Amino acid sequence: MGEKSRDQLAVKFEEYFQRNLPTAPSFHPHFEKALQWLLKVPGKRFRPLLILKVVEAYEPLLVDGAMPVAAGVELLHTYSLIHDDLPAMDNGDLRRGVPTLHRQFDEVTAILVGDGLNTEGFRLIATAPLSPEVRVRVVAVLGEVGGLGGIVVGQALDCYFEGRKLPIKELEELHRLKTGKLIAGALKIGAIIGNRPHLEEPLFQFGLRLGLLFQIQDDLLDLQREEVVGKSTGLDSRKNTFVTLLGAEEARNRAEQLAEELKREMEGWDPRLREKLGSFLEGYLFRHWSF
Repeated sequence: MGEKSRDQLAVKFEEYFQRNLPTAPSFHPHFEKALQWLLKVPGKRFRPLLILKVVEAYEPLLVDGAMPVAAGVELLHTYSLIHDDLPAMDNGDLRRGVPTLHRQFDEVTAILVGDGLNTEGFRLIATAPLSPEVRVRVVAVLGEVGGLGGIVVGQALDCYFEGRKLPIKELEELHRLKTGKLIAGALKIGAIIGNRPHLEEPLFQFGLRLGLLFQIQDDLLDLQREEVVGKSTGLDSRKNTFVTLLGAEEARNRAEQLAEELKREMEGWDPRLREKLGSFLEGYLFRHWSF
């Protein structure tokens, strides 16, 4: 797929997403504004686009029906960022180029907005115009990778072992849970909606390795200025990261090696998946991470 058509799907999703931002009308003076605070800011939308690219490859007529699912995954991802930034966790000041919710509003609001986005994401999936069987399977996958089988336990490990050096294998497991599982789950969800059961597990495993690359890139980003990356940086010095454990040069080398391995695997995909998902990953991820 060429650059123009790849952009078209991203634009289509962003337009859909902004038209359907969650609302919470009440006499609360700022809760609805807080609810939409990070969602109105353009983000990568990486995880929802993984879903849509796989669906587009195999069942393009289902792309519109998959939009609420993709939006639901983005809401859950955003909730995880809001909670990750809380004072009890990373205590970040900046996210997507704007103040974090607990800085712009207050900590209670940030916690409740996160809770609201999490549950709203599942509601969107449960009411998507897809078959009941597909919706149930998608909910099950997201519930696992976004909860006790993924993000929640990964975050618990990240916080508990802060200030205590982990072996590299345990660091990889931490980030498979915290970062990789949701990326892998998005690819699997795409295969479920796209009716490609034989690709569910291969894409999930690919996504775990993709998530590892994504995390190493994120660790390298922490070395950059806040205005460049749009979020608080310099927070990782007390955490277990690939940079703090391996050093920046070795972390870059590891990322280069992992990127090459993933590219080789993508070469073995069928033409439809290479055209849609493969070109998206080549253009989005692999070309924009060196510093």
